[in-house]
Amino acid sequence: MKKHHYKAQIEWTGNEGDGTLNYRAYNRNHQIQIDGKTPAIAGSADPAFLGDKSRYNPEDLFLSSISACHMLWYLHLCSVHHIVVTEYVDYATGVMAETDDGSGRFTEVTLHPHVVITDASHIPKANELHETANKMCFIANSCNFNIGHEPNTRAQ
Repeated sequence: MKKHHYKAQIEWTGNEGDGTLNYRAYNRNHQIQIDGKTPAIAGSADPAFLGDKSRYNPEDLFLSSISACHMLWYLHLCSVHHIVVTEYVDYATGVMAETDDGSGRFTEVTLHPHVVITDASHIPKANELHETANKMCFIANSCNFNIGHEPNTRAQ
C-alpha cells in the first residue's frame, strides 16, 4: 500500500491576555499554515462556540474537503469516460449533531453539484459517476456516515 504523508501547522492566536482562564476569556482564532503554501487560512470556532463568523471553522473545512475531493475524482472519471465537463459548482450541506456532553459528530453530508457538460446524451452516465467518485474519494472513505449526492446536470 502506497502511503502519503501530510503536515499542517495550526497556531492559536486568540490569547487576549489571560489565556484560557475561563471559557469566555479567550477567542478561538487561529492560523492554519501548510508548508510552502500561501496564504495561511484564518480559522476560528463556529459562532455557536464563540468563534469569529468571518473566519473558517473546522466544520466548514471538513465539509469543503469532502466536496473538493469528490469534485476532483468526479472530473477525473468524466475525463476517462469522455464526458466533457465545462462547469462544476457544488452547494454542499452537512449536519453536525452535538451531544449532551458537548461533543458531536457529523451525521450527514449531501453534495449538490451543478454540472454542465457538452453532450446531453451523456447526462445519465455523468450522474452515475457521482457514486463512483464517492467510492474513490479519499475523504469520503474516511467518514463514518453516508454522503448523499443530488446532482443537477445539464448540457450547454
